[in-house]
Amino acid sequence: MALATVESRFTPARLPGSPSGGRKPRHVSLNDPGSTPHDRRLAEVLEHAARIFWEKGYEGASMRDLARATEMSLAGLYYYFESKEELLFLIQKHTFTTIMEQLRERLAESAAPEERVRIFIRNHLEYFLSNKEAMKVLTHEDETLRNGRGAQIRAIKRQYYTICLELMEDLRRAKGLQFSGRLAVLSLFGMINWIYTWHNPRVDAGAEALAREMGDLFLHGVLHPGKRKRKSAGPRV
Repeated sequence: MALATVESRFTPARLPGSPSGGRKPRHVSLNDPGSTPHDRRLAEVLEHAARIFWEKGYEGASMRDLARATEMSLAGLYYYFESKEELLFLIQKHTFTTIMEQLRERLAESAAPEERVRIFIRNHLEYFLSNKEAMKVLTHEDETLRNGRGAQIRAIKRQYYTICLELMEDLRRAKGLQFSGRLAVLSLFGMINWIYTWHNPRVDAGAEALAREMGDLFLHGVLHPGKRKRKSAGPRV
């Protein structure tokens, strides 16, 4: 089921914690302060579901566990979401859609190729560090979704990869360099994708400082490639 279809059923008047239910909605920390109340509530439900999937694993988590975590009745949860697979799908779709929307907004602020690569790195790290549980679920349950749902998520991921590849190609042309854009993109993802596994806020810098340092490391390698050694012609006689 598409995200828009779920959102059409996910109306504020019927959500637990909405004003019409006699209680004030809980404050949730989300990325888009301009989103509507039902957008924020939907994102909150997905955030709690991501935590349960991470704690118990997708196979170990039950709809009852998810209902308890989201403060919804089991029947209410089934009304909005037909299965835990749908919840996993929506977590993945919401995550990748959000990170790309934020990226496009930020990229519109600069036309400089090098700065745009840095924007990509900073946006990626900020989102990953702000949504560690969702990123863990996305990584560990990457192959869980099948058929149409899995295909939709793979299509969104390809869009994200393509954006980064275009940034690398723009940088390559602007600097007059020769390097593989694909290799550069995959190397960058290898550097930044696993930050949630080692980042410790007590000893490691925040996303902005890390993005600056990682950007320096990555771009130094791209913009200052080592000289290739000439092949030896063998000993002279």
